[in-house]
Amino acid sequence: MNLKLQQYINGKWVEANSGNTRTIINPFNQEVIASVPEGDESDAKAAIAAAREAFDNGEWASTPATERGAIVRKIAEFIERDKEELAHLESLDTGKTVEESRGDMDDIAGVFRYFAELADKDGGELIDSPVPNSISKVVREPVGVCGQITPWNYPLLQASWKLAPALATGNTLIIKPSEITPLTHIKVFELMEEAGVPAGVANLVLGAGDTIGAELSSNTDVDLISFTGGIVTGKKIMQAASVNVKKLALELGGKNPNVIFADADFDIAVDQALNGVFFHAGQICSAGTRLIVEESIHDEFVNALVERVKKFKLGSGFNEDTQMGPLISAEHLAKVEKYVEAGVQEGATVAVGGKRPEDPELQKGFFYLPTIFTDCTTDMSVVQDEGFGPIITVEKFRTEEEAVNLSNDSIYGLAGGVFTNDIAKAERCAAKMRMGTVWINEFNLYFPHAPWGGYKQSGIGRELGKLGMEEYTETKHIFQNLKPETLNWF
Repeated sequence: MNLKLQQYINGKWVEANSGNTRTIINPFNQEVIASVPEGDESDAKAAIAAAREAFDNGEWASTPATERGAIVRKIAEFIERDKEELAHLESLDTGKTVEESRGDMDDIAGVFRYFAELADKDGGELIDSPVPNSISKVVREPVGVCGQITPWNYPLLQASWKLAPALATGNTLIIKPSEITPLTHIKVFELMEEAGVPAGVANLVLGAGDTIGAELSSNTDVDLISFTGGIVTGKKIMQAASVNVKKLALELGGKNPNVIFADADFDIAVDQALNGVFFHAGQICSAGTRLIVEESIHDEFVNALVERVKKFKLGSGFNEDTQMGPLISAEHLAKVEKYVEAGVQEGATVAVGGKRPEDPELQKGFFYLPTIFTDCTTDMSVVQDEGFGPIITVEKFRTEEEAVNLSNDSIYGLAGGVFTNDIAKAERCAAKMRMGTVWINEFNLYFPHAPWGGYKQSGIGRELGKLGMEEYTETKHIFQNLKPETLNWF
């Protein structure tokens, strides 16, 4: 590995001020794969000061949008060039299959390319003025200094959703990856440096959320916080950000319903239900972990799921035949186990899984068997709470209205799906489902052009698409009187 394995502040690769380091381990076998700086508030403050100075001097914001776009486009090209190295690092760090990581890198390059193309497409607009001989226009300007906090499940993918639009719109930034999955962030900062991002514009600080994340959220020199993670942390960030009324973009997870009607294509619905949950061992905010199945096909559908799940191949992400890797950490494995135990105590039935695998080759890793719960009701914690693991709960419904009501019975509203061959019914359900994305005969598909974000406690704001670009801008109205006259009011 040729990574610098340092933080990147004001255009320089540096150690933590304290000299502290953190060991990064492979979740497949707990082997040490790297040692990285463990920054704290002082490192965050240094990065914020660099970003503040870089923004206030105006060089990056005043760089023509076409030039900023060209630099962001270069980053996309370098990601494609170094795809295999990045995918290898991502799988080492997270335990996901390398095939999935390769797909992530394609998506990430696409995100940078999309926002590069948008960089010079908004020149503002002229609006009607009630005053003769005047010009009234609306323009968008960069917010300023952006604090960005990314999760461990899709480290570089989630980072790309934040880095690309922030850079394209002329902001400066400080990004903090999860302390347990920093490797691809380090690599992409090498690529950003190579692409020509000026010193101070983009800064990388490594360390824990309760130090660096807290500083980013409360520091008055930070103008915007973009955070992807859990509700508890998101609420703390909202409170801390109120000190200077920062702009907020929060994606706080989901408990996503997947409604299966009896008239759906059975085999496709089964396959999509599995794909919607078990990628990256279910550690996906948009996973369709709440199956809501029409009663007439419930038993047959569950049996089909169970038979497929029993054949899953668990193992190292670098084995080509592996379908599902480990969970991210021992701590998270323990949380998933407690989550399943709570479901059993509440009366849910484990149809398959519900424990760690017995395979001797998997004992060093943080593995948990893919699990399906039946006999589930909406008052159970496994139905209401985000488990963030390889777990499906199955509920029954009889009518279309009941299916919609069950789908909306949640504090979350990130995403959901409907499987049916009755397009009118699908559209009726989609219109009534209170969530940011609704898929019809599909689950977990996203692309850079479409906005991503949730209703209710799934968050605030949107990423991706034009709306994701707008999160990093302020709207300004400029009025110019071309023939001013005295008012003689006083």
